[in-house]
Amino acid sequence: MSETPAVSRRLLLGGAVATGALAAGMTAAPAASAASGQAPRRRPGQKSMIGVPFDVHRTVRVGVIGLGNRGGGMITGWAAVPGCTVTAVCDIRADRAKRAADRLAGKGAPRPAEYGGSAGSYARMLERDDIDLVYVATPWEFHHEHGRAALLSGRHAVVELPVATELRQLWDLVDTSERTRRHLLLAENCSYGRNELAMLRMAHAGLFGDITNGHGGYLHDLRALLFSDTYYTDSWRRLWHTRSTASLYPMHGLAPIAAAMDINRGDRMTTLRATATAPKGLADYRERFVPRDHPSWKETYINGDLITCVIETEKGRIIRAEHDVSSPRPYSRINTLAGSRGIVEDYAGPAPTGARVYVEPDHSGHAWRDFAGYRKEFDHWLWRKVGDDAANNGGHGGMDYVLQWRTVQLMRAGLVPDIDVYDSAAWCAPIPLSAASLARKGRPVEIPDFTRGAWADARRPGLDSAPTEMPPVG
Repeated sequence: MSETPAVSRRLLLGGAVATGALAAGMTAAPAASAASGQAPRRRPGQKSMIGVPFDVHRTVRVGVIGLGNRGGGMITGWAAVPGCTVTAVCDIRADRAKRAADRLAGKGAPRPAEYGGSAGSYARMLERDDIDLVYVATPWEFHHEHGRAALLSGRHAVVELPVATELRQLWDLVDTSERTRRHLLLAENCSYGRNELAMLRMAHAGLFGDITNGHGGYLHDLRALLFSDTYYTDSWRRLWHTRSTASLYPMHGLAPIAAAMDINRGDRMTTLRATATAPKGLADYRERFVPRDHPSWKETYINGDLITCVIETEKGRIIRAEHDVSSPRPYSRINTLAGSRGIVEDYAGPAPTGARVYVEPDHSGHAWRDFAGYRKEFDHWLWRKVGDDAANNGGHGGMDYVLQWRTVQLMRAGLVPDIDVYDSAAWCAPIPLSAASLARKGRPVEIPDFTRGAWADARRPGLDSAPTEMPPVG
């Protein structure tokens, strides 16, 4: 048996439940040979989307699927980007679509068409001929369905995290993007964070020397929100903790580290092994704060509080990606990058940037220095250009709006996307792969090469992009 078994393309997300079977009727993949981990062959006429620019769009017309907390919060940002308009909004709950349309109209934007009332409402929306980009912000279990439908309708898609939760779904999105010649992008707003982009540019400038390791994560105490009766519709996010043992949401911390290491642009992630602590946090919170007549008392939580994925790359680098939303702790995405000449650590102290740095030969004496001067020197051109507007038009310190502005600019200028379907698939693969590794008691599993060998090309651009202008409106 291989020491690093490949995971069958048919592996579904689940993770072992208490009985030893996989959750929600899903079956465990048998130990597979290395050959089964090879990329599936492309169909005749199917070609890579690497380096493929968007067609030029004079105006980017957006259709939104999912208008809960995330989708409803992002619609005004799309409408605020120059040359972008929201033409249609959709939610299974029709009242949400109406409220979203009312909100945009109240801000002086054109009123979008409304769709809702059934699970198939999004399909009716996709029959329209005035949508160029579909933004998907539904619960995780619907992302593959909605993203795939957008591609098949001839539209590009921006999908909230994760783009899919199963390996076969990730491969399907890659193949569907290649067949339809339409881009699908993970809406990874943290990749556009100000600290993250400065860290990326510092890495590319060689300040950390040869990069050897990175550490990112999503450490966010969501207990109160998970038990809220209104925040996550039908408690969808809490229910994932009852049926899965996996790192459910590692992308916020993984993606910026992967970008700084040029994953899929000269290096690639090759193996993953996962560990999990016991599932204590949600049950303890429920015991102390949730009334006994609450529906959650019928639930059993099986997903570990802290899931850690240790990822190795082709070049021998190590990435540690963590996920914990069940423990009492301050928020952190960690954002640590280290190499032969220095290190940066984010979420590390009271400095205005929240980050600290130590690089040779600038520093000595084993004392951390403030990150502020380096962030100013290596500030990404996107933040220099739209940073003043970002916080006024989007959440999370403005990085939501930077992502939206850049996506629209790429489409209007006819440029190659910063984040492509291969990045999106690779960054989301730790979800099913962590389940597979945990089912094998932490043994490593292979990470598929979604680029089918194109990862070795170190010349192609990514998030460290050249400055470009937003085309004029009108």
